[in-house]
Amino acid sequence: MSSDVFRTEHELSDLPWTDLPEQRSAVAEPLDETFVFQFAEVDERLGPDQRWTTWLDVERGCRGPEPRPDWVVTEQAAIDTELGILKTGKEADVFLLERAVDAIGDSPARSSLLAAKRYRTEEHRSFHRSTAYVEGRRTRNSRDSRAMAKKSSHGRSVAAGQWAYAEWDALNRLWTAGVPVPYPVQVDGTELLMEFIDDGDGGAAPRLAQVRPSKDVLELYFEQLRGGMRELARAGLAHGDLSPYNVLAQPERIVMIDLPQVLDIVGNPKGMEFLLRDCHNMATWFTNRGLEIDEQELFADLLSMVF
Repeated sequence: MSSDVFRTEHELSDLPWTDLPEQRSAVAEPLDETFVFQFAEVDERLGPDQRWTTWLDVERGCRGPEPRPDWVVTEQAAIDTELGILKTGKEADVFLLERAVDAIGDSPARSSLLAAKRYRTEEHRSFHRSTAYVEGRRTRNSRDSRAMAKKSSHGRSVAAGQWAYAEWDALNRLWTAGVPVPYPVQVDGTELLMEFIDDGDGGAAPRLAQVRPSKDVLELYFEQLRGGMRELARAGLAHGDLSPYNVLAQPERIVMIDLPQVLDIVGNPKGMEFLLRDCHNMATWFTNRGLEIDEQELFADLLSMVF
């Protein structure tokens, strides 16, 4: 090892760069300031309904589109706590999840409520309604395609994941386009995390079918709904299963949900049929509530956005 690596204090004082008094002082006198490493103990024990955040466990393309809302918690130290179930269905269950992180240094504590939609696995879920919706869709992996066609155990598992990612893609595309849908936070396998839509008082927003709005609010809801359907049509898409049960109602805002079956109006052989059915379902509900809506007029308006 070179002899220049270590030198005594006397030897250092003989070097040319220590000729100045202030330089001699810097070498000869020990520093008064001492580095102190501060740390806080972290309790890594989690409850039975808790897990560490999965935000950084998924690929970048599986995280929500930018610019992200301020309420999205992205810290790796966050903890997900399951608070209960919001909805059970034939194809998926939706749970209420809190993602929270404690204050760390100058960073304040943060938390947000999320809806965790979990598509059921092959032994608990039926895909009997999916055939017409997936017309025009393609599966890149030929093995997966064959397994899905045979409805094997692997095929059903692949199908569950495909529907989760289909809804993820739809939410990303529609949220970016300004359609009133929940913000998609992340997708991981068969679990889709998205914005929790509340009722303004901390509870879950009711479905449109459950509310009895005033005439003014009814008109406001319809204008928002038509605007959302027009944006869908502008992108060449139809919800495919739109009804008062797939729309959430806040005091002055509606939000479309349940979007795994979003379809291409032109590419799907039954695209027009599904679009007309969406129009019929919504026009019927609004008309029954006292706001006369012509489903054929709505249908023609949406077609004008497509072509």
